[in-house]
Amino acid sequence: MDNRDAVSAFLRSRRDRITPDQVGLPVYGQRRVPGLRRGEVATLAGVSVEYYTRLERGNLQGVSDGVLDALARALRLDATERMYLYDLARAAGPTPAARARQRQSRPTVRPSVARIVAGMPGLPAFVMNNRLDTLAANPLGRALYSELFADAANGGNVARFAFLTPAARRFYTDWEHMARFAVGALRVEAGRNPHDRELSHLIGELSTRSEEFRVMWGSQDVHVFRDTTKRVHHPLVGDLELEQETMNLPDESGLSVLVYSAAPGTPTEDALTLLANWSATTGQAGPTGQGQDAASTDEPYRP
Repeated sequence: MDNRDAVSAFLRSRRDRITPDQVGLPVYGQRRVPGLRRGEVATLAGVSVEYYTRLERGNLQGVSDGVLDALARALRLDATERMYLYDLARAAGPTPAARARQRQSRPTVRPSVARIVAGMPGLPAFVMNNRLDTLAANPLGRALYSELFADAANGGNVARFAFLTPAARRFYTDWEHMARFAVGALRVEAGRNPHDRELSHLIGELSTRSEEFRVMWGSQDVHVFRDTTKRVHHPLVGDLELEQETMNLPDESGLSVLVYSAAPGTPTEDALTLLANWSATTGQAGPTGQGQDAASTDEPYRP
């Protein structure tokens, strides 16, 4: 397996979005490409046209950091895109046996991490892997995402929920923004671990079953989960504006702890309190969910 197609598609997409005017190059005559020509990118990066052509054909094996930096500057890559380019270059090289074994193993949620998640009863908290599988959640987290957990078909995967579960379009106030964010996060992981079979199966499934995913995947955009504001509409407590913090675990598992909070004195804080009290009183995860404590498991949550 190699990542030549991914490299080629990404470099072409970034080249196509830049016009000569944006980089101070003169324009002569009629142009047949929407953005820069290969020769223009080569000039900006300080490499030969032949060498850049090799790169754009998908061969990043052995490319130096200096060339990658020059290419990132020429294509005006942002921090996430630059990271993705470096991931593609690393994945193009020889794969050490240790990394190959690591990709074949499925990380588990350590009991201590599960206790931390469960120990925040007033905040929705989750453990998620880089494929966007929800591996653990506390009761308020399950109550908040009751519609995700209610649909066994999505297997607790946020991307499947976004694209394949109709309730997601009601739940996410800005569904398209969330959907593009999920697609970009999966593309980042695909660049980092192109040999991940479960990720390949997920991308293939979504591409087959969702035209919108297929179009967004073709855009070659990349994203990472960082601090962000998430707006959702919960079927029980209505509209919520939540602040999301994502904390990557300091190991090689690729797992992250996601915690949502509300600004003090806001309607969202009141709504979270109501939802927490409702869940604790009824023992249920939400109006369509199932009551269950935070759990640690090798498999994504399946109600």
